[in-house]
Amino acid sequence: MPPDMTTQQNQLKNRIDAKKYELLARYNELAADARAEAAEQRAKIKHKLDELENYVKDGWDRMSDKVSAKLNEWLDKN
Repeated sequence: MPPDMTTQQNQLKNRIDAKKYELLARYNELAADARAEAAEQRAKIKHKLDELENYVKDGWDRMSDKVSAKLNEWLDKN
């Protein structure tokens, strides 16, 4: 793998990690909220996190260009 690809992959991983922790923090904030709206927001966040986990299930070392593109799309919509 060319060095620039590793750098791009590391940058993508850092962006994904930052977004993941942001979503987890929001999920945890909502966990203490008993309102129906909070439950709906938690479900949406859980879906986003599940989608992310599905994309990275094979690990960062085995990531294809297709999966990287999907992750960039995921970041754009989240």
